[in-house]
Amino acid sequence: NLVALFGPQHGIWGETQDNMIEWEGFRDVRTGLPVYSLYGKTRSPLPEMLENLDCLVIDLPDVGARYYTFVWTMVLCLKACKENKVSCIVLDRPNPINGNMIEGPVLEPEFSSFVGLYPLPIRHGMTIGELALYFNREFGIDCELTVVPMKGWQREMWFENTGLPWIMPSPNMPTPDTAIVYPGMALLEGTNVSEGRGTTRPFEIFGKPGIDPYELVKALKREGLPGVKYRPLYFIPTFNKYQGEICGGAQIYVTDRSTFLPVLTGIAILRTMYHLYPETFKWRDPPYEYEKDKLPIDILLGTDKIRIQIEKGYSLEEISFSWKEQIEDFRTRTRPYLLY
Repeated sequence: NLVALFGPQHGIWGETQDNMIEWEGFRDVRTGLPVYSLYGKTRSPLPEMLENLDCLVIDLPDVGARYYTFVWTMVLCLKACKENKVSCIVLDRPNPINGNMIEGPVLEPEFSSFVGLYPLPIRHGMTIGELALYFNREFGIDCELTVVPMKGWQREMWFENTGLPWIMPSPNMPTPDTAIVYPGMALLEGTNVSEGRGTTRPFEIFGKPGIDPYELVKALKREGLPGVKYRPLYFIPTFNKYQGEICGGAQIYVTDRSTFLPVLTGIAILRTMYHLYPETFKWRDPPYEYEKDKLPIDILLGTDKIRIQIEKGYSLEEISFSWKEQIEDFRTRTRPYLLY
């Protein structure tokens, strides 16, 4: 018998907006079941929510980036189930940006937050079921866990290869193209630059008032990054940062996703705007996703080292070299948990 429903950030229907836009539980009109919010007064199931449950079934999509919070809602559910002697079943879902490519710094424990509770690279290359197995064993959660694997999924698949329809997991993840750029472009949430929320192409369009789009694109082209092009443009967000204001910026186009490096591209954009517009570019102040002290950019990156490297003028090659060894160690540690 189904006795209760639980929903993560963005609501049970994927309807609410980002960053501490909380929602409250309610009773579902169609089923009459209680719907519990795990992004409101609590982010973890409370004991009274788990009463009379034999098993909690987790069926959540992930988008392949550490800071997409559904994975961390799953972790908190595993912990609560362990504490309340409830078993847990995770229904595995595709990683929409494939299961082979891993990129970005591995989170340092002192930068743990709701956009990264445990050490993961930004682009982690795992499915949500594989992550459940990894977290449950490696971090001592020890919940009674069953992962139901997918049929037919292979690590090299992008979402379109699955033949499945794309269902938006949140309002600003409208297409698989958004998921491809998200691991890098979501870093703009840690700045005063619009990441395109309030446009029809969130995370593909970015900018702010006072920017010359042609000057910006010229500087970005000089970085020579693979698999990407930029189009200068102006846009007016309908909500979020700079609502109703004209912004100069660019649209990012992925021309070859097999060579595209979303995290390094996002860092290149941060680096370019920091040095091109030193008077107006700003790191965003906290709070951000319930972290009230550390800079949002640092908890997104999982370290303060990269922000400091940007500020000191390090090259992209120097910055990316800093996570090469971390990635190899992560591959080795997670290999026993891969299902495909």
